Amino acid sequence: MICLPGGPMQDPAYLSDLGGLSAHRRLVMVNLRGTGGSATPADPATYRCDRLVDDVEALREHLGLDQVDLLAHSAGANLAVLYAARHPERVSRLALITPSTMAVGVAVTGHDRREAARLRAGEPWFPEAFAALERVTEGKANAQDWEAIVPFWYGRWDAEAKDHHAAEDGQRNDEAAGVYAAEGAFDPDATRAALAGFQAPVLLLAGEADVAAPPSAMAEVAALFPGATLVVQRGGGHFPWLDDPGRFVATTAGFLG
Repeated sequence: MICLPGGPMQDPAYLSDLGGLSAHRRLVMVNLRGTGGSATPADPATYRCDRLVDDVEALREHLGLDQVDLLAHSAGANLAVLYAARHPERVSRLALITPSTMAVGVAVTGHDRREAARLRAGEPWFPEAFAALERVTEGKANAQDWEAIVPFWYGRWDAEAKDHHAAEDGQRNDEAAGVYAAEGAFDPDATRAALAGFQAPVLLLAGEADVAAPPSAMAEVAALFPGATLVVQRGGGHFPWLDDPGRFVATTAGFLG
């Protein structure tokens, strides 16, 4: 299974073995250009998401596979759906884990985010984090507000989650992230039209409490595919393999067959 990380443009180390999914599939963790162990390109414009599709296709050819199972997390889902739209015959199964929606033009509203966040109202950090989330949704956030909402990204804000978040600082290529969604990267109407004819099975896994990819928006994304199954992981955040590895692996491995 080819695994595309989010970030965008983050070292796939943060995915680890996806909660133990490696026991069911050989996971090919992609170091996108300029991230992890991959070289920095001479032309930074090649960081743009639509231009990375050719890299995924080159990897498939290198592996000698006619078709691949493809899994993508968060921002990496934009690349996955562009690949599926351009090379539908090469994808046997597509698993989108708490996906970003930029490539398909689905809006995530402040209401969607607040509804997901309110599921965490019993947490001691909730009042401060929710106030910061309000400022984020209103476009009035500062750096401290963005840091304050981090607990919402995890189903459990415990030591493991804090370590996972702390490790992100050295994992993302910020220059590449700034180019990833640059003008021209996405054509949502064209992508939606292509996905309407996509015949491979699709799993869309959402976290019940994920403010980044709330279940209501994920249902809209699932509806773009003729053969998509939406699964909402109870208590899950943006990294569902950390929140409940057993449930995540059971769902994903069951989909893969």
